[in-house]
This record gives sequence, C-alpha cells and structure tokens, in this order.
Amino acid sequence: MAQKGKERSLQKELEPTIDSRYIQQHLANERTYLAWIRTAIAVIGVGFLITNLHFSLKSSFTVAGDVIANMIGALSVIFGIFTILFSTISYFRKLKDINQQTFRASRIPVVILTILLIMVICIFAYYLFSITFN
Repeated sequence: MAQKGKERSLQKELEPTIDSRYIQQHLANERTYLAWIRTAIAVIGVGFLITNLHFSLKSSFTVAGDVIANMIGALSVIFGIFTILFSTISYFRKLKDINQQTFRASRIPVVILTILLIMVICIFAYYLFSITFN
C-alpha cells in the first residue's frame, strides 16, 4: 500500500507543468529579458563614461558642455532604469500570455524605448560635435 502511494506521488511530480509545455518559448522569453538587461546596463555605462570623460577633461569645456554632459548622464541612467522596468514587466506578461496561448507582440513599449534611445543618442551626438568643433 505504501508503495502505491509513493508511485502516485512520483507520477504526480513527473507530470508536465503548464510551463513545460512551452519550454522553447519560455527560454526565448528569458533570453530576450536578459538581452534587455544587458542593453540597459550598457546604456547606463555609456552615460557614466561620457560624464566621467567630460569632467576629466573639464578645463577645455564651457558651461553648456557641462550641462549637456550631465544631461547625457542623467538621461542614460533614467533610460536604463526605464528599460529594466519595461523588460521585467514585459517578461512576466509574456510568461502569462505564453501559458494562456494569447501572446501578442508588444509594439508601443518598443516604440517608446526607441524614441527615448534616439533622444539620448541625439544629445550625445550634439555633445560630441560641440566639443569637436569648439
């Protein structure tokens, strides 16, 4: 009798979970999440690099250059944090949608992140051109 109870509990443990039915999709979702996190870390790092580089060479720059360098640093950190929050929310939403077979690709958050990144890049480009041709 005890043997049958062990067999039933073992069999119950080996039954596939809802997540295991869609293993490839969940693993792809995790890879995408990690790629977003790496992107956020890189953007934050670039912001710190620009700000640090600017203030290391401070003697040759103007007040406007200081403001732009600070703005690049702050926007990079804000963008990185926003990206981390977006990717975490998106990960859990996709996890649920995959299991319920109601997955839809997210468009609006990707457009918003793209616009924010383009803004940071434009400010960075302006900063580079202003110190290059100064």
